[in-house]
Amino acid sequence: MEETTSWFMAIIGNPFAKGLALGILFCIIIYIRGFLRRAELSKEVNRLRSHLHTKLEIDSSENERRKAELEKLKQERDNLRITVQSLNQKPGRKEIRQYFIYQTALDIMFEKAPGFAPAWQITLKEAEGLFEKSEKGVVPLLKRLMPSTPDKQAEEYEKISRVSLEDTHQKN
Repeated sequence: MEETTSWFMAIIGNPFAKGLALGILFCIIIYIRGFLRRAELSKEVNRLRSHLHTKLEIDSSENERRKAELEKLKQERDNLRITVQSLNQKPGRKEIRQYFIYQTALDIMFEKAPGFAPAWQITLKEAEGLFEKSEKGVVPLLKRLMPSTPDKQAEEYEKISRVSLEDTHQKN
């Protein structure tokens, strides 16, 4: 036993063996620290991956919402463009007023029909005078005559026609 102990003591006493043992111990400590650091960094990478995944999901849903909103706005813009075009094609208040004047003049002319051309001129002037009188009142004729639906326009036209015919009968 003494031999084994002395042999062991001889190895430990050797400066090379001491340096080798110290180097191996140093390598083991560095390896363990590296292993722990690698595990820590692996956890950090996984945490960052999950954070990135969550961020991309949020951004993706936000992009989808923006795309849907953009499509909605494009559709609304197209609808408004079509509405503006159709409104530009509708007759204005002046044209509608002139139409009602002509129609009233024609109704009056049918009552007086002996001579077409002179009667037309006289009746047109009478109808314009009638409309000008009604426009100078408290409520302008345009607001009364221009209801929003065609049915209301027809009712108002018939009402004005009756009034204008009654006025012409009273004058005669």
